[in-house]
Amino acid sequence: MSFNLITLKMFLTVAKAGSIAQASEAENVAASAISKRISDLEDKIGTPLFYRQTRGVELTPAGRELARHSSNVLSLVERMETQMLDFASGAKGSVRIAANTSAITQFLPEDLAGFVEDYPDVRIDLSEQTSDEILTAVRDGLADLGIFSGLVEEPELEVLTYRRDTLVVVMGKDHPFRPDNPVKFAEFAKLAMVGLQSGSSLQAFLEARAAEQGLTLKTRVETLSFDGVRRMVEAGLGVAVLPLGAVEPYLESAQLRMQEIDEDWAVRTLKLAVKDLNAVSRPVRALVEHLISQNLGNT
Repeated sequence: MSFNLITLKMFLTVAKAGSIAQASEAENVAASAISKRISDLEDKIGTPLFYRQTRGVELTPAGRELARHSSNVLSLVERMETQMLDFASGAKGSVRIAANTSAITQFLPEDLAGFVEDYPDVRIDLSEQTSDEILTAVRDGLADLGIFSGLVEEPELEVLTYRRDTLVVVMGKDHPFRPDNPVKFAEFAKLAMVGLQSGSSLQAFLEARAAEQGLTLKTRVETLSFDGVRRMVEAGLGVAVLPLGAVEPYLESAQLRMQEIDEDWAVRTLKLAVKDLNAVSRPVRALVEHLISQNLGNT
């Protein structure tokens, strides 16, 4: 047995008003139309729902039971509608993000915290990956959006600028390399270096810049994370190139020094990629818009 929600709503209005005429005024629907809906409903159920009286109507026992169920059903539908509107507006849902170490270390903690303040019911699933892995995840639908180094090209995805960061050279406080001014790559590329694991876009980028100048990086140690690089550098195992935001907060507490790099490529871009911005869910679009607005506020 199927029930029409509008008919149930009209039925409840009549039950509360005790009169089809008053229900007609309340719903702004012709009394004859409401009366027809009630009659059809009674025929479907197979029993009267109202006692018809001179001054109005009164619920029968069957009518009282239907009114109770109808009220519950319509309340549930109203809650469902509210929650679906929340999803449609981006207020609820989930977003899968794949991001590189640089974005996670420098920018995403504060940017995501600001987003969650406005959308507390949106769940964020964040995974740390290399730029190549990130682009593959977005392309294959395993991530809703990716944040990667602009050093990697991706023509198949929709790409937006997220943030810009600056690369610096970092060394231990007791390291003999003590530049007073911004340094050229060739000045420190010949030193023993600490690098990120093979597959890192930053490491691949540095190796490409070295090759352009006929240099070969003397990488003594490779590690998985910025934290690992800092600790190796602090221990005196070599110098390293890291984003400013991954070094500056640690200068006071760690045995580290840093210097600017006098190269055009020292300022780089982090980008945001989605498969199709017009096809993403509302929570994903809301997050993309939030992240892009952070970039605009810091340019």
